[in-house]
Amino acid sequence: MSSEQTPTTEETTGPRPRRVTYAALLAALEGLALVVGGVWILVLGLTGHPDDRQQAVTGGITLVVLALLPLFAARGLLALRSWSRGPAVITQLMALPVAYNLLQADSMAIPGGIALAAVAVASLVLLVNPETTRALGIRGPGSTSNPEK
Repeated sequence: MSSEQTPTTEETTGPRPRRVTYAALLAALEGLALVVGGVWILVLGLTGHPDDRQQAVTGGITLVVLALLPLFAARGLLALRSWSRGPAVITQLMALPVAYNLLQADSMAIPGGIALAAVAVASLVLLVNPETTRALGIRGPGSTSNPEK
């Protein structure tokens, strides 16, 4: 471990703030939704009569694999690992265009787009909060490792 990395332990970070817990729960919720959607598409692709079976199977597997990013981020957030904020933020930034596309549809997808946008925005607000940043041990640019001078 280099001297630039800061270990996150209970004694250096204190108890986990509720904001971090809520952000982890929202990331886990998104990951679980991706797993459920991926398995659903995969099962329909294998047992149903899709237009293109290979595309359905590939789409289902892709969603399940994409679910790993928010699930790992949620686990890292719960453990107060500083690396976990990056994947969690990336997940939310990827969710916003998906939510926008769902909102543009003239179908039952509109409520899903509203829910996804609300979760993504709420997660981003929680993840960039200064309390979350401090709890994860993330220092801003130009910060020194010794805060007391």
